[in-house]
Amino acid sequence: MKDKLIIFDTTLRDGEQSPGASMTRDEKLRIAKALERLKVDVIEAGFPIASPGDFEAVKTVAEAIKDSTVCGLARALDKDIDKAGEALKPANSARIHTFIATSPIHMKAKLQMEPDQVVEQAVHAVKRARNYTDDVEFSPEDAGRSETDFLCRIIEAVIDAGATTINIPDTVGYNLPDRFGALIGELIERIPNSDKAVFSVHCHNDLGLAVANSLSAVLHGARQVECTINGLGERAGNASLEEVVMAVRTRQDVFPCDTGVDTTQIMNCSRLVSSITGFPVQPNKAIVGANAFAHESGIHQDGVIKSRETYEIMRAEDVGWNANRMVLGKHSGRNAFKTRLQELGIEFEREEDLNNAFMRFKELADKKHEIFDEDLQALVTETNLASEDERIKLVSLKVNSETGETPKAQITLVVDGEEKSMSAEGSGPVDATFKAIESVVDSGSDLLLYSVSNITSGTSSQGEVAVRLRLDDRIVNGQGADTDIIAASAKAYLNALNTLMSASDRKHPQVVDKV
Repeated sequence: MKDKLIIFDTTLRDGEQSPGASMTRDEKLRIAKALERLKVDVIEAGFPIASPGDFEAVKTVAEAIKDSTVCGLARALDKDIDKAGEALKPANSARIHTFIATSPIHMKAKLQMEPDQVVEQAVHAVKRARNYTDDVEFSPEDAGRSETDFLCRIIEAVIDAGATTINIPDTVGYNLPDRFGALIGELIERIPNSDKAVFSVHCHNDLGLAVANSLSAVLHGARQVECTINGLGERAGNASLEEVVMAVRTRQDVFPCDTGVDTTQIMNCSRLVSSITGFPVQPNKAIVGANAFAHESGIHQDGVIKSRETYEIMRAEDVGWNANRMVLGKHSGRNAFKTRLQELGIEFEREEDLNNAFMRFKELADKKHEIFDEDLQALVTETNLASEDERIKLVSLKVNSETGETPKAQITLVVDGEEKSMSAEGSGPVDATFKAIESVVDSGSDLLLYSVSNITSGTSSQGEVAVRLRLDDRIVNGQGADTDIIAASAKAYLNALNTLMSASDRKHPQVVDKV
């Protein structure tokens, strides 16, 4: 039998460290349940010490997830480990992931500690974590730039202390596949007690090599890969889960291991993460991009018609591209709507939220003939956003735009229960709309990103808009969807403003040191 390759998903932790990708507790829970259906082995739910909101999110995921191990990240500090242990207490299967930097530059400039002190603190952290769970993972942060002799020393010590997984992170995406794979092989060979732990890798994509480095490590003995849906993550992102899984699955002639992932759930996870974070998937993205299984060249089309294997190395159906589309109209019933949501793994805890979603579905069905699964994902996301406390609500929007005339927008909002109307001009209809909103709200925020993508194909498709706003040191995303792209833009902007004005503690995870 082939070895098991453990898939450790960190979308909810490292993925959330992308500027603007912070998720609410309910959003994290939705993604966690999708990852559980994907049969991910380990779900890193967050960084409990980062904020009360992150602590509650990790605890909520720990309570809900039964089939996957739920993991919490902690620096090699007592307060971090205790907080993670408390958050993970309800978990059916819990893991604490603790870390400390080991590269010369990190130890000297950031930690201001001597190597002996770093080893001592790492050992203490692992022993403390073992008080909460037998499943403890240790990461030497910036291992890719650490001295091999020191890595061997600290890893041997933490395994003796009780670490069961040793993760080697390429924290800054600096490594090359041949050298990184060789490093993993050397560590496994040189460390006397390496057989008592699973070796893992966590690669960043700064040079576009995260997946290549991860796969090279697997070929040299790593049996866990840390990755994210759609390659989400800080800076250039992390190793993409779907690419790692499908590379191993497709090239079983090369890899001595395989995953237990249900690959038919990949597309649902990809769409959900994209919808919640507002980060669209580029069309030419491997596995989950809109063009991943599209053929335009006549030669390619002819080959695929004659034999699919001529230009396709895997089946689109195997990663979920055969997902049923929902063709319902305004006469469709509530039961059919609810049933399809359940098939997509979407359920509402409150009957009120289901009713609101069904009402939005009816409104959408009046605007477009066919409702697709992607429309439903966006619709549910919008319903969840609307169900949160909104200080600003859209009442009406009127936009005038014609050739040779300056676009003008007139908007009516309810702000803290008071109705207010303003108009503004702009360089385009979207610009005018945003300026009209700011004339009412005067948030003082800066617009960092405005992105538009179509949810499905065709001119009747909903447009999905993502905006990113910054106010002081806080960065938030907003999402909106509508068949009217101007209305979708207004919804996205208002969603971001409502998040900025929220009283809840939503401190960004990057405020705390990370792997």
